[in-house]
Amino acid sequence: SIGVNVPWVLEKHVHFAVGSGSQQLWSWAPAKILMGEEAYEQIRERLKNEVTQMKEQVPGFTRGLAILQAGDRHDSNLYINVKLKAAEEVGIKATHIKLPRTATESEVLKYIRSLNEDSTVHGFILQLPLDSENAINIEAVINAITPEKDVDGLTSISARKLTRGDLNDCFVPCTPKGCLELIKETGVEIAGKYAMVVGCSKIVGAPMYDLLLWNNATVTTCHSKSASLGEEVNKPEMVKGEWIKPGAIVIDYGINYVPDDTKSNGRRIVGDVAYNEAKERAGFITPVLGGVGPMTVAMLMQSTVETRKWSIQYNNLNLKTPVPSDIAISRSYKPKPIGTLAREFGLFSEEVELYGETKAKVLLSAPERLKHQPDGKYAAVTGITPTPLGEGKSTTTVGLVQALGAHLFQNVFACVQQPSQGPTFGIKGGAAGGGYPQVIPMEEFNLHLTGDIHAITAANNLVAAAIDARIFHELTQTDKALCNRLMPSVNGVRKFSDIQIRRLRRLGIEKTDPTTLTDEEINRFARLDSDPETITWQRVLDTNDRFLWKITIGQAPMEKGHTRTTQFDISVASEIMAVLGLTSSLEDMREGLGKMVVASSKTGEPISAEDLGVSGALTVLMKDAIKPNLMQTSEGTRVFVHAGPLANIARGNLSIIADRVALKLVGPEGFVVTEAGLGADIGMETFFNIKCRYSGLRPQVVVLVATVRALKIPTVTAGLPLPKAYTEENLELVEKGFSNLKKQIENARMFGVPVVVAVNAFKTDTEAELDLITRLARDHGAFDAVKCTHWAEGGKGAFALAQALQRAAQAPSSFRLLYDLQLPVEGKIRIIAQKIYGADDIELLPEAQHGAEVYTKQGFGNLPICRAKTHSSLSHNPEQKGVPTGFVLHIRDIRASVGAGFLYPLVGTMSTISICLQGATLKVWPVSLQAHWDPFPEDLLKYIVRVSPEDLILIIMYKLT
Repeated sequence: SIGVNVPWVLEKHVHFAVGSGSQQLWSWAPAKILMGEEAYEQIRERLKNEVTQMKEQVPGFTRGLAILQAGDRHDSNLYINVKLKAAEEVGIKATHIKLPRTATESEVLKYIRSLNEDSTVHGFILQLPLDSENAINIEAVINAITPEKDVDGLTSISARKLTRGDLNDCFVPCTPKGCLELIKETGVEIAGKYAMVVGCSKIVGAPMYDLLLWNNATVTTCHSKSASLGEEVNKPEMVKGEWIKPGAIVIDYGINYVPDDTKSNGRRIVGDVAYNEAKERAGFITPVLGGVGPMTVAMLMQSTVETRKWSIQYNNLNLKTPVPSDIAISRSYKPKPIGTLAREFGLFSEEVELYGETKAKVLLSAPERLKHQPDGKYAAVTGITPTPLGEGKSTTTVGLVQALGAHLFQNVFACVQQPSQGPTFGIKGGAAGGGYPQVIPMEEFNLHLTGDIHAITAANNLVAAAIDARIFHELTQTDKALCNRLMPSVNGVRKFSDIQIRRLRRLGIEKTDPTTLTDEEINRFARLDSDPETITWQRVLDTNDRFLWKITIGQAPMEKGHTRTTQFDISVASEIMAVLGLTSSLEDMREGLGKMVVASSKTGEPISAEDLGVSGALTVLMKDAIKPNLMQTSEGTRVFVHAGPLANIARGNLSIIADRVALKLVGPEGFVVTEAGLGADIGMETFFNIKCRYSGLRPQVVVLVATVRALKIPTVTAGLPLPKAYTEENLELVEKGFSNLKKQIENARMFGVPVVVAVNAFKTDTEAELDLITRLARDHGAFDAVKCTHWAEGGKGAFALAQALQRAAQAPSSFRLLYDLQLPVEGKIRIIAQKIYGADDIELLPEAQHGAEVYTKQGFGNLPICRAKTHSSLSHNPEQKGVPTGFVLHIRDIRASVGAGFLYPLVGTMSTISICLQGATLKVWPVSLQAHWDPFPEDLLKYIVRVSPEDLILIIMYKLT
């Protein structure tokens, strides 16, 4: 039998008493009452201060607790309300998810998986018991909870760690943990004392045993099968006062109801201990109400606060002098597994498609899920008029987000464009940044990435093939034969496809049966009657190849002499790239692809990809390209890489989708830093007037990148060293060249957005030159101007820039667009030319005048303008540096990207393939002739400086084999 001389802990589910061993510690006197409410008040204030400190250290950060309930039990509702109130008092954001009683096990598991991956939820509990009319395996659903969020400590993993004594590596069930805290409140040292736990439940008894054991008590467990105890189990006040050893600590968490006529409801609450008897013998005792209950809630809040803080684990840069090569830096840092990175900032595993360990695509289900989340702050990085050497916009973008994330601990995303293979293997090289601010691995970023540009190339050339094939068949077949080819017989039946039904409706033919078409309707349906002279759609290739500038197609005998002259553009100049950058969904992209005008009929009607019947096929080819690509920087901050329309031909901005997803993920206090390619007169102007117009997004800040060497306005011969005047201190040249930076500051402020100037410092710059630029920039309207050394120092070197960005984002702004879409085409071009470029006026040459008239007549006159202009000058003449004045902007032609949603005037001599001039005509070795992959076999290495195109292909393909 159980004797009174045995010290113990008593428990029935969640009730305890602790004895003191054979040595009596107290004189015989009524027990001191252990009030959990008092301890809870102290713990609550401590936790509240901790949460406040977290928010101060990481602005925008909030602890999140989720409570998942099934059914509508009254007692569960009461417990949940207590927990919700406690969370609010501490500063924890608590969410109650209530499932109906019809909830199935699979539905409960679905919610658990969602909570596991929700980065805003740091801990969650499953309210037990689950009140469902369906059978649910409680063990299965509890163990589906990720141990990192198991603040109730109920999973098998948490239990095993507790059993092994790994108390610092697991969550402990809240009730035993609260009981232990109450025991500690007595001031009695647990080590060496005897304790007894009555009961062995997984929720309280077993973990209480482990806690006492690992606190060095000698523990005995009794339960319903213990001799002479079983008959007393499950009875109210089962533990009699005479059982308690004098001076023992008694913890009682039992809840029982006994009849009581004096109560309005006819019953009163008692515990498992005969309280009035026990308090006369015990040294300390808990009351039934206000004892252990508040401590259970307190421990739940404490566990939630103790969950791992939502943050990215950043890389510590090992800075070296001199700065190593870009590839050496890139390969010196091991990227975090991309799936881990995605989970850290709130993407679910089913929202991410992994492409190996270092890159992934984000599915469009993510923006749909996040659409109601508030946006973060939005900043665009642009620059002054660039030189061929580059001024470091990509490097500044990456360095800035590294400073914001790894050094200021802000939620931040960089959004950068995917580089084209043409410039990558030309003189320019890659676009992953440089020095210590890089997107890594740089070779993955700069080469194929996830194949988006290849998909664009395939889709573009499918359209080109469809155009010429349609012209050929229309020239060589009768109406009937052509119609039959468009609707091949299947089992003797011809049917219109959905896309053909839509074409019939556009023609005003409301028929669905091919056999009912009249001869005149067959003619109108089957023939596009394209005018070859009006074809604006070119084939593309993502390589600089000057011999494809002009070609003749159709020379094979089977083409029957139907030849025409055409050309190749570079892939990133394709309208499909522009559509990708401005689309908001798969449906929107399909519509945009279908609207692309490829030619005009001989009667002047526009012919679209939808008319060709290929818009569905194009969407299939682009179904993966529409998903943003996820990578990371050398310091571990997050990057979206998506779309890369050529800046001096198209918009020069990355996709709306990537920016939108990033803005949702960073939260209202975070930052998204996005690129606006080339100078502010090009990339920034179209970013505002086209991208922001279509997306509805409004940037808070413009970061304008400048360099000392560019402001000195050098005449650069690529591959040759700069003259001494441009590498030695020359304040006069800097002040003279500042006019370009001044104009670009004015251009940015014209849109009502604060401007922060980032002076990207080089080792040849002097402090006097840098100070002169920052002073002049502030004097001429910049919100702030700071020197940046991120190339050599990573995020640390952009720390001041990041702080300036934060301040500017809080400044008042009044974003506005430059022109109204209802203005005539010529009027919109004139506004851009005069306000942004500084031209006196514009001149539309006859071909441009004709284009404006045709597109206006076809209903496209209300589209925004995206000029194709040299990036080397504010004017149309690349030789005119600084801020040219007194010039008339010559518009040679006007073309339409109807699918993307803009008209693009060709300014001066600008060509859609002019990018191929880089590397094709320069008097230096392009990057392609210096590229190699270490380690190289000796027989290939010897060809590295003297390589034929065929050998170059072998080198490029070597990695793949």
